[in-house]
Amino acid sequence: MIINAVRHIPQQLALQRSYFATGATRPIAARIRALKALQAALPAFEDELMAALHSDLHKPDFEAYATEVGFIYDELRYTLKHLARWAAPRRVPTPVVHFPAASHIHFEPYGVTLIVAPWNYPLQLALVPLIGALAAGNCAVLKPSELTPHTSDVLARLIRRAFDPELVTVVEGDAQISQALLDERFDYIFFTGSVRVGQLVMEKAARHLTPVTLELGGKSPCVVHRDARLELAARRIIWGKFLNAGQTCVAPDYVLVHETVKEELIGHMQQVLTQFYGDNPAASADYPRIVNDGHFARLVALMQHGTVRAGGQYRADERYIAPTLIDNVTWDDPIMQDEIFGPLLPILTYRDLSEAIATIQGQPRPLAAYLFSEGVHTHEYFLQQASFGGGCINDTVVHLASPHLPFGGTGSSGIGGYHGQHSFETFSHRKSVMTRGSWLDLPLRYPPYDAIKQLAVRALLR
Repeated sequence: MIINAVRHIPQQLALQRSYFATGATRPIAARIRALKALQAALPAFEDELMAALHSDLHKPDFEAYATEVGFIYDELRYTLKHLARWAAPRRVPTPVVHFPAASHIHFEPYGVTLIVAPWNYPLQLALVPLIGALAAGNCAVLKPSELTPHTSDVLARLIRRAFDPELVTVVEGDAQISQALLDERFDYIFFTGSVRVGQLVMEKAARHLTPVTLELGGKSPCVVHRDARLELAARRIIWGKFLNAGQTCVAPDYVLVHETVKEELIGHMQQVLTQFYGDNPAASADYPRIVNDGHFARLVALMQHGTVRAGGQYRADERYIAPTLIDNVTWDDPIMQDEIFGPLLPILTYRDLSEAIATIQGQPRPLAAYLFSEGVHTHEYFLQQASFGGGCINDTVVHLASPHLPFGGTGSSGIGGYHGQHSFETFSHRKSVMTRGSWLDLPLRYPPYDAIKQLAVRALLR
């Protein structure tokens, strides 16, 4: 059931609330059946999804599979393998003062959850949170981005094939639909998108005291120290930056390179661009496009400051912007004011690592940060001094592909994290329970509190 009218939203939520109240989503077997239903439905829609991602973003097949479809298969396999263990009550120590007793943490679903997905990875960033919601035993309303209509359409049909609407449904539509959804009361909201919209989501959630996970963004720095392996750094930075034409929330937003190796690094990056995309990236089958005209115009305007060292070409008719390296920019230039979210890479320099750290600390906390250096002490200093959501040493982007690492931001780059077990825990309430033995009931805690009890409690709790 695909909802296209605001008036149907309360009706759909009532349906899911009634279903959740039956307890049907809580058994582990039911959760596994739901995840396997998604796993079984994906192959039937795989070709359509790949075509839709190409239509919406011109994603090459390799990227579309590795970062979207294959990512989902991997998350499903991992979750199905470990779900029973994750969901089991977790025993924790009990202080001796409570003897006889046992303490456990029980994981219970929140109820009806809302997942708002963005346009840059419109499939993965919709279904990976959904995997966590289903693993935890929730119902879910999924709102894909209207900026990627082909993927949204296939996703809606996929969900309709895999699930009954009382468990999972897709709500398609524009900002008016999003507004209507956020006006309703959900038990949990998971949002991926911009900082500005994330603030609005949090304001709406506060009206109902709804807990949220916000996966936002920011200007993720990439520091290249003088002892880095520059050829390797160039290859991994170019890959991470121009994946999905720079429309990745953890893409390196700018490079901070030690001034003594800047020119050598730029030379390597220029060579890598040619190796990856040829002399004319517009003709490369491996290079995506910008999502819409508005984002295209914004990015073109950002190129008007600094010195272009590679790229700089663009074509409005196909929303193509070449992978572009920009030198001689300052923090006063528009390109350094907000997250770029496109194929433009500013390059700045520093003289001392403490200066680079101070630059990073002077900005809102980013979703990701990257350091290229061969020095262990440099790694330790960077990790201790720089605050960011997550990142890599001597690579970019790949940290988000590990189910063992929570993916999320800090400060203005987000609240909460997910992937693997962290997704399950994000969509679960941790219910703390102490079970006391009834065969012993010491009178110490009960009035009247005489001098002996006073001495005993001080001895026990000091």
